[in-house]
Amino acid sequence: QVQLVESGGGLVQAGGSLRLSCAASGRTFSTYDMGWFRQAPGKERKFVAGISWSGGSTWSAESVKGRFTVSRDNAKNTVFLRMNSLKPEDTAVYYCAACRSGCYTSAERYDYWGQGTQVTVSS
Repeated sequence: QVQLVESGGGLVQAGGSLRLSCAASGRTFSTYDMGWFRQAPGKERKFVAGISWSGGSTWSAESVKGRFTVSRDNAKNTVFLRMNSLKPEDTAVYYCAACRSGCYTSAERYDYWGQGTQVTVSS
């Protein structure tokens, strides 16, 4: 199986920036599409951003377009989520996930998940 470990979460003030990392191991990382999801207490897990295996294609939720950027470094088996202009509503546990194919924004289609990292944006 693919193992994923998120890091980089923390407390930041509104308007600030944060970069999350997701380190992968176990299988050939470069063959998987990767996605970022988030879940606030009492709310559904929601798609944030995704990136194809090659890094050539990305897709993101409307709520984060222009603020969040997803990227990957296959040589380091790592995917990143750069978050700028953070808002209190971005507060959530952020998860990275790996997908064999055809997952896009659908959480139920992703095959492997990390344990998550907490992001808290204060106002």
